[in-house]
Amino acid sequence: QVQLVESGGGLVQAGGSLRLSCAASGRTLSVYAMGWFRLAPGKEREFVAVISWNGGVTNYADSVKGRFTISRDNAKNTVYLQMNSLKPDDPAVYYCAAQPRIGIPLRTSSAYDYWGQGTQVTVSS
Repeated sequence: QVQLVESGGGLVQAGGSLRLSCAASGRTLSVYAMGWFRLAPGKEREFVAVISWNGGVTNYADSVKGRFTISRDNAKNTVYLQMNSLKPDDPAVYYCAAQPRIGIPLRTSSAYDYWGQGTQVTVSS
């Protein structure tokens, strides 16, 4: 079992930045690809970004490409999502998730076995 806990959400002005963290316990994250998803009211859960088990491959949704950066520190069992230039479209509950996969990570939510409880991101205009 892997327990994931997100933190770092909050209220920020449009154009501002936030850094989300996802800390894992229970097992090492080093054999998992890690992803970030978000869920906004009235919308379906949306893929945001994913990083391979060793950090060598990253993939982003078009809506965040160039603004968000996913990274990981396996020694700290933590994954990060640096969010810059936040827009009014970005507010949501952001979730991290673990995918037991070595190789090219997948974007589909069904590929992920473990999920955190989410952290709220709010953007004021």
